[in-house]
Amino acid sequence: MKAKAIDHICFVVRDLDAAVERYRDALGLEPDGYYTAPSESIRVARYYLDNVALELMEPTTPDSEVGRFLDKRGEGFFLISYKVDDVAAGLEELAGKGYRTIDRKPRELMGNRYAFIQPPKDLHGVLTEIIDGEFDGSYDGGG
Repeated sequence: MKAKAIDHICFVVRDLDAAVERYRDALGLEPDGYYTAPSESIRVARYYLDNVALELMEPTTPDSEVGRFLDKRGEGFFLISYKVDDVAAGLEELAGKGYRTIDRKPRELMGNRYAFIQPPKDLHGVLTEIIDGEFDGSYDGGG
């Protein structure tokens, strides 16, 4: 498996609307769209900066992965996602090399297959995702 590019970078925030306003005021950025992902219990504002997406992510439930992260570590950097040719093959390759992975099979969201690889402590404290799809633009429209 070879990472081909950075797909997106995520930051966890307590209040998505306030964060969007701050990014608008401080950096002149407007979200390209919003989406919710009930399977991950998140509400997201997505920005495109050249070929890399930036996501501001608010947990919708305190007991979700993102909610627990926010409670434990506070707001800030959450994960980096790399584009790969095939997520399932990447997971198999990592397992074959003896690496632990968080996911054993790909997850799916909005036309994408993705997986979290290696616990953050194994990758120098960084939660790392691989993804093999292209975001299909399915925004729910609301901020």
